[in-house]
Amino acid sequence: MGQSSSTVSYPTNQFLISPEPSDFTDEIKNGPLTDFTEGIPDDCLACIFQLLNASDRKRSSLVCKRWLRVDGQSRRRLSLNAQSEITSYVPSIFTRFDSVAKLSLRCDRKCLSLNDDALLMISIQCESLTRLKLRGCREVTEQGIADFAKNCKNLTKFSCGSCNFGAKGINMLLKYCIKLEELTIKRLRSFNNGNDLIVPGAAALSLKSICLKELVNGQCFEPLVVECKMLKTLKLIRCLGDWDNVLVKMGNGNGFLSDVHLERLQVSDIGLGAISKCVNIDSLHIVKNPECSNLGLVSVAENCKKLKKLHIDGWKINRIGDEGLMAVAKQCPDLQELVLIGVHVTHFSMAAIASNCRRLERLALCGSGAIGDAEIACIAAKCVELKKLCIKGCAISDIAIEALAWGCPNLVKVKVKKCRGVSSEVVDWLLRRKGSLVVSFDAIESEGLDASGSDVGGQESGVEFPVMGGQVVVGDGPSISTGRLAQFRAKMGLFASRNLVPSAFHRSSNHGDSSKSNL
Repeated sequence: MGQSSSTVSYPTNQFLISPEPSDFTDEIKNGPLTDFTEGIPDDCLACIFQLLNASDRKRSSLVCKRWLRVDGQSRRRLSLNAQSEITSYVPSIFTRFDSVAKLSLRCDRKCLSLNDDALLMISIQCESLTRLKLRGCREVTEQGIADFAKNCKNLTKFSCGSCNFGAKGINMLLKYCIKLEELTIKRLRSFNNGNDLIVPGAAALSLKSICLKELVNGQCFEPLVVECKMLKTLKLIRCLGDWDNVLVKMGNGNGFLSDVHLERLQVSDIGLGAISKCVNIDSLHIVKNPECSNLGLVSVAENCKKLKKLHIDGWKINRIGDEGLMAVAKQCPDLQELVLIGVHVTHFSMAAIASNCRRLERLALCGSGAIGDAEIACIAAKCVELKKLCIKGCAISDIAIEALAWGCPNLVKVKVKKCRGVSSEVVDWLLRRKGSLVVSFDAIESEGLDASGSDVGGQESGVEFPVMGGQVVVGDGPSISTGRLAQFRAKMGLFASRNLVPSAFHRSSNHGDSSKSNL
């Protein structure tokens, strides 16, 4: 976003070009300058503005009145600091930016936000608005959301976080915004009581994506999740309560669901078995859910054979391992992206995946002491389509890196982090062997590893590999942690990352001795 108006002064004559010197020098000096941009049509000028970044575009709009007008009329996205002081400026702002379709309103938690009156004025002047994002707008009430929804019926995407309105406001939005396709709700305080339910409304026929994050009583969305038969994406992240029942009801009638993200929830194999009935799922994230095991993953693999992207963060409790992954290897041959964090896997499951998932393009292995040279050598030999590989906190040595040089012919990016057995010399040799390969390498030993802190596919994003212009990047100071203090910090960081969810769990699950030692 970041396209709000700017008050930075800018030389107004930078784009005004003087005629060439001639015998009439005195007349030229005294005469007006010529603007050679007058011949550019407004539509073409607007297209040029679209190619500029936010800061350059704001400066360009101050060159002359025409550029100011064209810039305002061609703006489709706008981000505003939504403090209470903006209320008196709303009419003039949206008179200038009268074509805004995507609006973001953010307010710092220490400041007073805009209120219902300001949001009503925005809805009146922006009837063509299709996307709205509210962050920290605590003065906006349920009545304000209702008035906004009545005026902006073309809204297709709504996202709110850290606001104070509750179920009534969301229900009014779903009632009047009949074209709504994406709904994202984060940290709404008024959902704590759980007395009101979110009813589907008219938007149930068009809604395709629901994301619920950090809600104390997210189960009030159960009617909406169950009744949205066109739903394609469902993301449930750090929402308290038992979610198995919601997933069971939803899985019985949704044939369009393709993307599911379950993170830090009270969900078990019952919930995984329920969503496995949605046979069109091609992307699944199972992140830090202690009650999910191999049994649930096997059920998903046997039914969701179109699976292309699988992210598992096992939290090092050893409930998901070879059994579940071998089922995935057998039943999901079209798998293209696999991210395993804190999952105890061995050569058996890795060999099965490398042999059967021949289309695998992106692979991340993080925080698994069972991954060694043999497993990487198997991957290098059999994963001919592999393009991106991340290895973090695994027991590999230079032998594994050497194997990559002779296999994976399509490999373009490699990330090696916190692997003590790998030397910088073998990385240099790999780069000489494959000159076009991009390698990100951390040569410093680390005393502790927290798989939950991995930057590879850990939560909502996919696998990330930095582009460094075909050269190796060696980590230094910031990634160093040695000695007793480092060990203490690593242990405390691991426990701190786990204390958000277990307090919400009311069911107990039986783990092995290895899981007890990690929790």
